Amino acid sequence: MKRISVDIGGTFTDCFVVWNDKYIETKALTTHQNLALGYNEALEKAYKELNIDIEQILSEVDSVRYATTLGTNALIEHKGPRIGMLVTAGFEAMVPLSRARGYGEGMDGLTKQNLPDAQRPEPLVLPQMIEGVRERLDFEGKLVMPLDEEDVRHQIRKLVNKGAQVIVICLVNSVVNPDHEKRVEQILLEEYPTHLLGSIPVILSHRVAGRKGEYVRATSAIVDGYLHSTMYHAMNQLEQNLRANAYSKPMLVIHNSGGMAQLNSTDALQTIHSGPVSGISAAEHLAKEADLGSVVATDMGGASYDIGIVVEGGIKHYDFNPVIDRWLVSVPMVHLVSLGAGGGSIASFDRMYNAVTVGPKSAGSDPGPACYDRGGMLPTVTDADLVLGYLDPENYAGGSIPLNPKRSFFAIEENLCDELDVEPIEAALLIKEKVDSNMANGMNTELRVRGYDPKDFTMLAYGGNGPLHCCGIAANLNINKILATPMSSVFSAVGAGNMHQMHIHESSLFMVLYDSNTRKVFNDYTRFNKIVAELSERGKSDLLRQAAKPESIQHSLELDMRYGNQLVQTTVVVPEHVLGSAADVMSILDQFSTDYGKRFGEGSQAPEAGIRINTIRVSSYVEHETVHFKHIKPIAEADRINPPEPSQIRTCYFVGDNKPVETPMWNKDDIPPGTEIIGPGIVASEVTTYLIEPGWKYVSSEQGAVWFFRMEAKN
Repeated sequence: MKRISVDIGGTFTDCFVVWNDKYIETKALTTHQNLALGYNEALEKAYKELNIDIEQILSEVDSVRYATTLGTNALIEHKGPRIGMLVTAGFEAMVPLSRARGYGEGMDGLTKQNLPDAQRPEPLVLPQMIEGVRERLDFEGKLVMPLDEEDVRHQIRKLVNKGAQVIVICLVNSVVNPDHEKRVEQILLEEYPTHLLGSIPVILSHRVAGRKGEYVRATSAIVDGYLHSTMYHAMNQLEQNLRANAYSKPMLVIHNSGGMAQLNSTDALQTIHSGPVSGISAAEHLAKEADLGSVVATDMGGASYDIGIVVEGGIKHYDFNPVIDRWLVSVPMVHLVSLGAGGGSIASFDRMYNAVTVGPKSAGSDPGPACYDRGGMLPTVTDADLVLGYLDPENYAGGSIPLNPKRSFFAIEENLCDELDVEPIEAALLIKEKVDSNMANGMNTELRVRGYDPKDFTMLAYGGNGPLHCCGIAANLNINKILATPMSSVFSAVGAGNMHQMHIHESSLFMVLYDSNTRKVFNDYTRFNKIVAELSERGKSDLLRQAAKPESIQHSLELDMRYGNQLVQTTVVVPEHVLGSAADVMSILDQFSTDYGKRFGEGSQAPEAGIRINTIRVSSYVEHETVHFKHIKPIAEADRINPPEPSQIRTCYFVGDNKPVETPMWNKDDIPPGTEIIGPGIVASEVTTYLIEPGWKYVSSEQGAVWFFRMEAKN
């Protein structure tokens, strides 16, 4: 297998190259002005290691895959086109009103309660850029009022004259019957053909979001339209860069649904958070191959700390109405929690609590942390790690980014020491303690609120800073075992390389499988089978359009089920896709009961409330060859070996002890599998640093994987 996969983050561009039996991981700073520049720099390091040229690599690989956070950054920066919107007449205030609670989307609970200071997000579409057209379909898609085509032409001209650069069309009940939305698109192209108006994007809401709910469908289409041009030009730069270097195959883009598709089959909205989702996908693949059971995936990069849950059995947790920036949308997205706590997160003084606070603002890649010596003046987590002695200033990122410790000391001293009345070392320890505590709290909340006990999960640590902070995070949660994954610094890029082509289609409905009032079991098998068949056919058509072979297309059926009107839904993966008897229905009910009991405790099931399906979801996919993880399990204690002589001794400081500790350091290449190191200690590689804190021990495994165990725990 020969393959290139790339994860373009806010600070670093990670590149993972598979060249037959060689796995190469490289990093470069992200170049936001032109993503291709950072990608070329990362790829250059790979082909130099292979001793071949870039044209040969790109002409021989089976695919190039991209995951990116570009869309997320574009929303945060609020730099997008002027959007014009057409809605059903009478619904012009739907988006501005935002169900009278739009101010709270994307905020934490405490901020939502502070109503006097509540601030609505800056609108992506201005109220004066929303026009209504005369038409109406009922909830079943039946015609109530025909489309007034002359009125449509008039409203389109108004939006164009106001300077609309994107047209979003969102008509009532168009997910049931999209005829009117399609006709409005035709009229727009008739009035303003491409030679007259140019290639103005036209976004139809039913194509972006397939579920009912006018407001969330509208915001989904707006966000997609807002990001369309940004994503198109950025992805076009990358694609043209590939073409210039002899790559002729379609470029593949990772989706936040946990799959990927060609660029021409990708909506801008589907690329949001695709980098972290790739990491969760890699965690799922690793857990399955290494038989790890349930895992919590933690990705600490330069700007954020992303948490995802992979439960044993292959069940993914989805957000079906995720909040992107400050906007509620309606797309199935692999669930993750993103905390503003990465290596580039800025530390500041909180006057209210007289303490250090970290994030969510990040120094990014430009100017970056103060120690990058690129103009940054504010202290970051990376600066604290450098001051505490964990990082090698001459060999950070393989020596490609020399660090300046004086800048770190100066930034911490100028911004924190006077306010806290402490020395720089103490301030740096407070930064580390705070960021580790924040990440531990986020992980604990994420697991507990979903009914899980952290002790039942294996903690996976990856990302450029994951192995550096994992011991401190786990100590806060009383977790005794951590796996720093193979290729940990580019693990999300590894996940992008392991993705399958996939499209998800779903139908939201109200389907009662067991009616507790009448004690009857669902028997309308034709209705269920028809919905599943339609969703499967839509997925098949998507993949055939991308030249997939019909015999290679597979389908997975998931049902979101609940007891009565409970808010909590449990996803059930159903092996049989056709219902033909009461026994088939009972099999689903038994599986739901078993999964619910595992999650919330046996005996918590409540069939007396009734059992219903809220969503039927079909994933249509084509499997590709993947990277295999081997021999990840920790080596038995009796077979472990002592480490070689350390390459140097470094003075470090650890939370809970302000005294300097002489800490041995090793190069990761010098540590063979099966080596056990008792902390404190540091193992450094070109792409990440493994910090073995006091009370922990490090056990190396195959493929660069590393296990951390607490000393007092059985391991």
